[in-house]
Amino acid sequence: MDELRMRGGIPLVGTVPTSGSKNASLAILMASLLCEEACVFSDIPQLQDVESLLELLHSLGVHSQVIPGELRSLRLSPEQVGGFEVSDVFAQKTRASIFALGPLLARFGRAVVSLPGGCGIGARPVEIHLEGLQQLGAHMEWKNGCIHAHLPQGRFQGRHVALRFPSVGATVNLMLAATLAEGVCVFENVACEPEIEDLAKALQALGACVEGAGTSQIRIQGVQRLRGGSYQVMKDRIEAGTFLLAGFLTQGRVKVQSAPRHCLGALLLKLEQAGAKILYDSDGIVIEGGRSQAVSVTTLPYPGFPTDLQAQFMSLMTLAEGSSCITETIFENRFMHV
Repeated sequence: MDELRMRGGIPLVGTVPTSGSKNASLAILMASLLCEEACVFSDIPQLQDVESLLELLHSLGVHSQVIPGELRSLRLSPEQVGGFEVSDVFAQKTRASIFALGPLLARFGRAVVSLPGGCGIGARPVEIHLEGLQQLGAHMEWKNGCIHAHLPQGRFQGRHVALRFPSVGATVNLMLAATLAEGVCVFENVACEPEIEDLAKALQALGACVEGAGTSQIRIQGVQRLRGGSYQVMKDRIEAGTFLLAGFLTQGRVKVQSAPRHCLGALLLKLEQAGAKILYDSDGIVIEGGRSQAVSVTTLPYPGFPTDLQAQFMSLMTLAEGSSCITETIFENRFMHV
């Protein structure tokens, strides 16, 4: 698609469902590389990032099948996985390709992964991923833009690792790696995002022993193998938040079904401060729009205000009464939309 044509000035009114979480899906789908039996993951959104990740998994020998039903479910069959190299083709399509490093090493003891492509909103270095995996026993070297890694002892070793920044991506990679480690891995200063907790629940459904996800410390007791299993991905908090902001911004009345209220606290607080009327019921969240009041926000790691909702909130503030200040602390180029 080359362009989008928008006709504005119309209040949004109605009910919209919340899709499964994209960010949680990418990590959970990659967990299939650790399994020796088929997995079924449901409520997987049909997005380009997801499709690119499925292509990557297929290149490694994971077969996928869509299961008809109300929620989009995927059956992943990893029994024939034999590849351990992620080519540049897939690395440029999705940054989630770096998530293959931990599970490939955990299952096969070696991996070759191209560095993921650049990111328009700012630098997303993978050094924290690599530092953590090296502390668990991986040996790595760079060749022609690829990470060549192997495990001299055959398995990751249980260690205590403290991240220098609570990187979501690094936390995902280390969790995937540690599931098949020898001994106990303890990770400090990890990301607390709900998607990390969702990955932990999915891994537990597959037979992993994970404790503490959702806090700054995660403890994982390594197991010999992961079985198959099934898991329903959490709802997408960023999509739900975007719909809520759109309803308020257009002075409409929007109900967002299945909105994950428990992980939208920072946004809901700012919307109430801005004057939104918010109603809650067992089926979702209803927001009623009106003239908004200026509110200042600073983006922070969870449970702070999400950087992924900063642009939408700024759009709301352009129509607010008064002056607001928006501070971005996560990605240095996140103000490109201004």
